[in-house]
Amino acid sequence: MGDEKNYVTAPEDRVNIFQKLVYGIGGLVNNLLGAALGCMVIVLNLGLGMNPAVIGTLMSIPRLTDALTDPVMGYISDNTRSRFGRRRPYIFFGAIFSGIIFALMWQLHAGQSQSFYFWYFLSVSIIFYLAYTVYATPWVALGYELTPDYHERTRVMGVSNWIGQFAWVIAPWFYKIMENDKWFSSNVEGARKLAIMIGIFVAVAGVLPAIFCRERFGSKKSDVHVKIAGLGKNIAKFFKGFLVTLKSRPFLKLCSATFLIFNGFMAVSAFSSYVIIYYIFGGNRDAGATYMGLFGTVSSLATFCVIPLITWISTKIGKRKAFIVSISISIVGYAMKWFCYNPASPKMLLIPAPFIAFGLGGLFTLMGAMMADVCDVDEMETGERREGMFGAIYWWMVKLGMAVAFAISGHLLNATGFKVALGGAQTVRTLYLLRVFDISVPIITSAIAVFIISTFQITQEKARQVRQELERRRGK
Repeated sequence: MGDEKNYVTAPEDRVNIFQKLVYGIGGLVNNLLGAALGCMVIVLNLGLGMNPAVIGTLMSIPRLTDALTDPVMGYISDNTRSRFGRRRPYIFFGAIFSGIIFALMWQLHAGQSQSFYFWYFLSVSIIFYLAYTVYATPWVALGYELTPDYHERTRVMGVSNWIGQFAWVIAPWFYKIMENDKWFSSNVEGARKLAIMIGIFVAVAGVLPAIFCRERFGSKKSDVHVKIAGLGKNIAKFFKGFLVTLKSRPFLKLCSATFLIFNGFMAVSAFSSYVIIYYIFGGNRDAGATYMGLFGTVSSLATFCVIPLITWISTKIGKRKAFIVSISISIVGYAMKWFCYNPASPKMLLIPAPFIAFGLGGLFTLMGAMMADVCDVDEMETGERREGMFGAIYWWMVKLGMAVAFAISGHLLNATGFKVALGGAQTVRTLYLLRVFDISVPIITSAIAVFIISTFQITQEKARQVRQELERRRGK
């Protein structure tokens, strides 16, 4: 179903550029924490000698803990009433503690047992994800409520996602930085020092949305006000809200599509690094690290172009159709990798990057905007504003999938027969399977996601009708 009419955003519904930029800085912090973890974890294997399957387990357990706490934080944020708002106090303190604990998590030294590394990293990372949840869940919810306009929501998410892409420009170079023997004695020392710098940035930049962004519902007398009640009553209300959220079919479609695309990407995200180092460069880590950085930078630069393009396309043909176009282009990019992984011409691996950029670039630009529309439909049906719960469960499903993805990735890597001790002498079968997994997994998951979103039915016209009904009820 296409949009019947393309409406113009009213001046009062627009979010000024400063608000968009500040909210986007929060997106940069959010992305940087996730990107840094994904790019630095290779040090546990190549620097500290941990088994890939053990690392997969190590990365998945905290994600499960994180996934369980997200809905609780969403409920707390939705029902907090303070003179500072529902979201901002948590964003402020969550950013500070996330930065501090992230730095502590990587303070490891060579020479310890695998068991020591496992338990230290596991313990600190569980605490880190708790702090990260306190920051990220209210930040996500804040973005859903910045504007009631169908297209302005896409623009807000477009700016946020655009700024957030700087994390993906920087993060691919982290391994290169950690491996720089002019700066550090080992990649393990590099990880320790780099984590401190990242932690400082997160603590400083992450508080900005809490200081400068406005909340639309936190302090208005007309809002549904949930008074502080007994523990039992709050627990019952939490589970009721949780179950009601899970019954929303449009919401579940968005969750499923994101689960498939993002976690299909994450399950084999490290495989590209192994392919570049061991297939294209025959085990030369330094050369491989350079091209890993180049591939990531080209992908991110392409994403900077993709996000405004997808945002513009969405305002012309609607969010659903824009999503289908974007993800279909990324599938073509993944398929191109098979031909562009060429040891005789390493620069060819950069060719698929702009096409692949349409995947995550379109995903997180459009999903947030579509989720805000779902929150309006939910208010019409339940009478409550529950951006926190929706955002939390959305990311809960993503993180649950990431836990599975991390666990699977280590076993998939072992299934290829990869062994660190072999260096550049990996078997032909290993190099073949690395490429097969790297390419096929995201193609399959993305194709399924396109099919799911093809049935999403909240169009611009329906979103406008829902908004008019909500404003009638509020007496506006």
